[in-house]
Amino acid sequence: MKISRDSALTLSVFLSFVTLFYIVGFWLIFRMAQATPLMLSVGFATIATCLVRRKKLSSLGWEWGAWKYQWMSYLIPFFIVFCAYSLIWTLGFGDFYNADFLAEKRESYNLSDWNDFSIFMFHFTLMALVSIVISLPSILGEEMGWRGLLVPELSKSMSFTGVVLVSGVIWSMFHWPLIFYGMYGNQTTSIYYQLFCFTLFIISTGTIMAYIRLKTNSVWTAVTYHASSNIFIQKVFNPMTVEKDVSVFFVDEFGIVLAMVASCVAFFFWTKGRVEFTPVRISK
Repeated sequence: MKISRDSALTLSVFLSFVTLFYIVGFWLIFRMAQATPLMLSVGFATIATCLVRRKKLSSLGWEWGAWKYQWMSYLIPFFIVFCAYSLIWTLGFGDFYNADFLAEKRESYNLSDWNDFSIFMFHFTLMALVSIVISLPSILGEEMGWRGLLVPELSKSMSFTGVVLVSGVIWSMFHWPLIFYGMYGNQTTSIYYQLFCFTLFIISTGTIMAYIRLKTNSVWTAVTYHASSNIFIQKVFNPMTVEKDVSVFFVDEFGIVLAMVASCVAFFFWTKGRVEFTPVRISK
C-alpha cells in the first residue's frame, strides 16, 4: 500500500478538522443535551477540508444512483435488526412485546381506543416513513465525511479490506468518548464488552455501507442506511423488547447479537468488495 502525497494531505487535513470540530461538538452536547452538534461536526470538517484542499463539494458523491441500491440501503438494516431481535426473543434473551411501551405510545399519540397491534403498526409506520426523514439532516452531516470523503479517499490507495477496517475503526473511535463518559451505552456491562460489541457492529455496518457507496458513487445510500439502522434499532425493536437481567448483554448496539448478525451480512459484502474494488479507481 502506497498512499499518494495528495491523499495523505487530504486525509490528514480531514482528520485534523474532525478532531477540532469534535471537541466543539462534544462541548455542545452538554449545552444542548442532544448529539446533533457532534454529528454535524463531521460535516463541517468535510466542508473545511474541501475548502483547504480545493476539492469540489460535488466530489462527495451526490449522485442518486440506481433505485435498487437505495432500497437495499433501507431494507438491509431492517433485515439485520429484524433477524437479531427475532433471535433475542426466540432464545429468551428478551421477550416480545413491551405492552408498557405501547401504552405510553397510545397516550402520546392520543389514540386511546386502539389496541396494541394497531398502535404498534401506527408507530412502526410513523418511524419508518416520517422519523427517518426527519433524522436525515444530522445524519447527512456525518456521512458527508465518513462515506462522502473518507471511504473514497482511502479507496484510492487501499484494498477494500483496508478501506473498511480503517474507516470502520475511525467511525467507531468517533463514538468511544461518549461510551467512556457514560453518555452512550449502558451502565451494566463492562466498558470493554460494550466497546467490543459496538466496534464489531460499526465495522460490519461500515463494510456494507462502503460497498454500496463505492458501487453507486452515491453518498445518499450511506445516509439512507444510517438513518434506517438508527430508527429500527432505537425507535422500534429495542423499545418493543421486554428486557430481563441478561438482556443487556445481547440487545442494542452494545450487545453481541446485533453485532454477530451484522458481521455475517458484512462478510457477504466484503467477499464481493475485495474482488470488485481495487485501489486504482472507484467502481460504479
